[in-house]
Amino acid sequence: MTRLEQVDPDIAKAIRDETLRQARNLELIASENFVSEAVLEAVGSVMTNKYAEGYPGKRYYGGCEIVDIAEDLAISRARDLFGAEHVNVQPHSGSQANMAVYFTLLKPGDTVLGPNLSHGGHLTAGSPMNFSGRFYTIVPYGVTKDTERIDMDQVRDLARQHRPRLIIAGGSAFPRAIEFKPFREIADEVGAAFMADIAHPAGLVAAGLHPSPLPHADFVTTTTHKTLRGPRGGMVMCRAQYAKELDRTVLPGIQGGPLMHVIAAKAVAFREAQTPEWRAYQGQIVKNAKALADALSARGFRLVSGGTDTHLILVDLTARNVTGKDAQEALDRAWITVNKNGIPFDTKGPMVTSGIRIGTPAVTTRGMKEPEMARIAQFIDQVLSRVGDGAVEAAVRGQVQELTTQFPLYAERLK
Repeated sequence: MTRLEQVDPDIAKAIRDETLRQARNLELIASENFVSEAVLEAVGSVMTNKYAEGYPGKRYYGGCEIVDIAEDLAISRARDLFGAEHVNVQPHSGSQANMAVYFTLLKPGDTVLGPNLSHGGHLTAGSPMNFSGRFYTIVPYGVTKDTERIDMDQVRDLARQHRPRLIIAGGSAFPRAIEFKPFREIADEVGAAFMADIAHPAGLVAAGLHPSPLPHADFVTTTTHKTLRGPRGGMVMCRAQYAKELDRTVLPGIQGGPLMHVIAAKAVAFREAQTPEWRAYQGQIVKNAKALADALSARGFRLVSGGTDTHLILVDLTARNVTGKDAQEALDRAWITVNKNGIPFDTKGPMVTSGIRIGTPAVTTRGMKEPEMARIAQFIDQVLSRVGDGAVEAAVRGQVQELTTQFPLYAERLK
């Protein structure tokens, strides 16, 4: 019996049950992944005990000489991985990373040009329910109806009309690669700063499989999980001229003590990302996404923008007369985990939606390749062709379990 089982059997059971669910299910949520045992070990380490307000060599507490080493390693590895001039690894999340940029550059009421949430953008690019939409004047841009790709003509026209202080590229549901140079050119034309949010494709960027915003953007934000396959957390990279003000914004501007156990785990993940094996893994993520997209398309599913360049696929279920909510719930009963997601020009609300978002990082982490993507497309088709059919869902559950058993996850933790 473990110490946790002795102290709190309820939480111990919840953790074991979640470990089991992750091992048993097909995890297809594009923003999720499975970290390595080394990252898990760092997150669960004694680093969690240390308060370390400030930055390496300039802390407000004593006893920080060891955690300074961990943070310095995280910073230097991230800088090398992305080619950044300055890195702050302290943000607790991608949202706080974005907040740090806003608070560094802007005053309340300033105008921001960013991707429309309903067209694939993120909450922090101007949702009226988010700090970004509450504190700033947001001008959203979207995708074209015919290509469902970013409408750069609209971006340029809106920038010229509204003269924003900040232009943002990136989001949470863009299946296509984003070219950042045109955003830089527009920002320069209107005198705006340019921020790229690469929370989703960061791993692909680091591996050279997606255009890098670093040569073009003043600020680049990311999460450290998703394709990067590190712990849940955030990070900001910026040009050297903004370094001092950015660091002052993160602390004391928007947060206090950094999570040193998470920062240590970020350092581990960045080291893993420097290996040839990790770069090959990133390539397989993209191959799997293309294979899954092709297999779904062959089965009659309409894919937003016609496919994917990344790890992410957005599926329009309108023609199947199935909502994203119903699809998510039906697939969940078949042990296939996806999330409902709006599509461009969606007529259904965000709690219902007309689509689902699918990603390949987690199944690629397990070792699955193109043949398994064809099987997964078959499972999805079976369930969504007979939504609510318990017999079909049970049959697919069995097939899913057969497949996931061949690609074990955290096997030692389930003994």
